[in-house]
Amino acid sequence: MAFEGLTEKISSAFKGLRSKGRLTESDIKQAMREIRMALLEADVNFKVAKDFVKSVTEKATGAEILESLSPAQQVIKIVNEELTALLGGQNTRLTISPNPPTVVMMAGLQGAGKTTNCAKLAGLLRKQQQRRPLLVACDVYRPAAIEQLHVVGRQLDIAVFDEGAGDPVEIAKHGVDFAKKNGYDLVFLDTAGRLHIDEKLMDELKNIKKTVKPTEIILVVDAMTGQDAVTVAETFNEALGIDGVLMSKMDGDARGGAALSVKAVTGKPIKFIGTGEKLGDIEPFHPDRMASRILGMGDVLTLIEKAQQNFDQKQAADTAKKMMSGKLTLTDFLAQLQQMKNMGSMEEMLGMLPGVDAKALAGAKVDEKQMAHTEAIIQSMTPGERDNPNLINFSRKKRIAAGCGLTVEEVNKLLKQFEAMQKMTKQLTGMARGKKKRRGGFPGLGGMGNMKLPF
Repeated sequence: MAFEGLTEKISSAFKGLRSKGRLTESDIKQAMREIRMALLEADVNFKVAKDFVKSVTEKATGAEILESLSPAQQVIKIVNEELTALLGGQNTRLTISPNPPTVVMMAGLQGAGKTTNCAKLAGLLRKQQQRRPLLVACDVYRPAAIEQLHVVGRQLDIAVFDEGAGDPVEIAKHGVDFAKKNGYDLVFLDTAGRLHIDEKLMDELKNIKKTVKPTEIILVVDAMTGQDAVTVAETFNEALGIDGVLMSKMDGDARGGAALSVKAVTGKPIKFIGTGEKLGDIEPFHPDRMASRILGMGDVLTLIEKAQQNFDQKQAADTAKKMMSGKLTLTDFLAQLQQMKNMGSMEEMLGMLPGVDAKALAGAKVDEKQMAHTEAIIQSMTPGERDNPNLINFSRKKRIAAGCGLTVEEVNKLLKQFEAMQKMTKQLTGMARGKKKRRGGFPGLGGMGNMKLPF
């Protein structure tokens, strides 16, 4: 998870401030030294870290801060504001052309994830803005690059235009013409990358830019390369003139230095971040939300948005009614489980909750392998068995276990846990309908407080 070490060290610095009733300039300078070291260890650019700490220190040592009732909270507020500004200030959207199609030229080095993120971004904008995207295969050098674009295009049901191993400039031009004639309002040009920046690469990109005049040029950089990613962004911006950055592989970068440095060094905003390997693992970059995550304050807004995008509202309402009436079935439970999986990893979702220590999650991870087992067991049942688990006798359990490649004991465990969950739901529903709460807990729960979900 990105920023793990940084979050831990900044939280430690804040803890030292909170433990003091009044703050002195010395207290603040000591905390800022700790934060500066934390930023450098997170691979943040040296000048960026130095300027950040200087700005925070100047604002935090003012008389109105030191003499306030809660100086520690004021300092944290200043750090939050400066961190948000460092990350770009506000969410920067993709520019949409008033005369369709909007042409987005994707650039980057080989291995940054450019082809995959072309498809990811196209899928995201189709989902969020109801666009009709087209992917254009302009990478004619890397083996299987065109086939890879077709594969991800098929997986997301997005059209791909290609002319084989021709001239990339002509392919880009023909792809845009094809989009205009066929009603596509968004075009993504998957340009060629190289293992390193060279003159030939830049010349080709400049020719494509000159010929098709893209609405935006988005640079894909690999967050895991740290300060090298910032150097790449700076070089591409000077030579080509980029409009924004898509930071890929953010889930694999525990330090986060590239994300914290790129805007300050290049002046160009991070517009999107890749958060995983799945084609749905991409999200708009919100500097204020990311600053909140770094400071351990969670990111509830993104969590809510993920839920709204992945949960069927009508289905959720129907499930809630069934739970209230004690009629929840394994079919309903499976549907909810599958929608939860679409939101991302459980660890990632828990990390968006305020006050949840990312490091502490290591000992409290939801077993995603067990979730997959739960899903397999339910899918091995007949519709009748899912709706009425009481039908499942020993011979049926053997058949279900054989169907999902698990044991009868694991089938029994799921059924018992589901039964326990139903009992607890009924008890909580009864309380909600008028049972009085007693001091110290809920009446009638007995040993249900430790009941585990079936995954």
